[in-house]
Amino acid sequence: MAGIVLSDRQRLDWLRLIRSESIGPRSFRSLMNRFGGASAALDALPDLARQAGRHIRICPADEAQREFERLSRLGGRFIALGEADYPIPLQAIDSAPPLLAVLGHAAILQRPAVALVGSRNASAAGMKFTARLARDLGEADFTVVSGLARGIDTAAHETSLETGTVAVLAGGLDEIYPPQNIPLARRIVERGAIVSEMPLGWVARARDFPRRNRLVSGLSLGTVVVEAARRSGSLITARFANEQGRQVFAVPGSPLDPRAEGGNHLIREGATLCAESAHVIEALQPMRQRELDLSVPTRAMREAAGAPASEAMWDELDLPEITPAPAYSRREDGFEAEPSSLRPTGGAPDSGRVLLDLLGPAPIALDDLVRASGLAAGEVGHVLVELELAGAIRRHPGGTLSRNLP
Repeated sequence: MAGIVLSDRQRLDWLRLIRSESIGPRSFRSLMNRFGGASAALDALPDLARQAGRHIRICPADEAQREFERLSRLGGRFIALGEADYPIPLQAIDSAPPLLAVLGHAAILQRPAVALVGSRNASAAGMKFTARLARDLGEADFTVVSGLARGIDTAAHETSLETGTVAVLAGGLDEIYPPQNIPLARRIVERGAIVSEMPLGWVARARDFPRRNRLVSGLSLGTVVVEAARRSGSLITARFANEQGRQVFAVPGSPLDPRAEGGNHLIREGATLCAESAHVIEALQPMRQRELDLSVPTRAMREAAGAPASEAMWDELDLPEITPAPAYSRREDGFEAEPSSLRPTGGAPDSGRVLLDLLGPAPIALDDLVRASGLAAGEVGHVLVELELAGAIRRHPGGTLSRNLP
């Protein structure tokens, strides 16, 4: 479908088809190939569903038209698979969304990109290193892609606002998650782009985050895992990147820090170690001049990234020529619970818990800790004294701090 240009009617039919019940990227592609267009596929769907012993809801034309109009009022638009503005790396994956909703500057999707992903409950050291990576990647003319989550994602987006960043949502473009990143999302739209394959008004569910993760990796030439627990959504992103033939990088960390378990495991199983931005830039520069190497991933890397899977990401209409949809393990669905210290409550936040969550075995400067916590410097100093007396933290020469881990 390279180089296509859709009419308004065709674009509406594409949206109706992908928004119909039990139609995912693979079944969409199969139906288009069988019937030659979305309009004919929509006409054939009722009989196909009956043959499969099912009844499916077909998206009405007026419902699809309302979504078009709502997206236009937001200032966004749909880009169809195969159109000139559709991101080339994403087009190469076998579960590319037929329509990508874009808010912001679509031209940024044509630049070479690197995904930076990691823990929501990130350490201050992890966020500082992420910011360094994002800044250096931007200076090397790479766009930074991430998922707008707390922690590592937020640090990646904030640092790359000036040089170019793309946020991929698990829900609709009008359903920013987490809500605390709504101001950041607005700033991204001003200079970069926010994208989603989900309908407007869609509130993300657990199974939507792996869907989102495959787009984060699919938009990028490589994926860098900065911090990740052994079971986390970041490792799902790494698995997708590997299956898509993209390079996977992992930042090593202390074996005493649970947030480093996932990255260290990826390195042991074949991911490229990333200790500085040059490790990423030098590895990916040649890919800018040639087509993506969509090689078959190694078994070790699939297993390292959590390949054992038990649940498909789409409940697609069972057509003989449809290959199985990507799957994931429910226990690795990437929908991490909010750290207890950061959950909104009726009272004041537990400052001690916030600071402990930001500290790890690697020493971090006091100024960096204050910035990462968002707390007043005076409050941080007071709480640190209490934590030191309790034996929870250590002070090092030069005034740096680390957490005492069991």
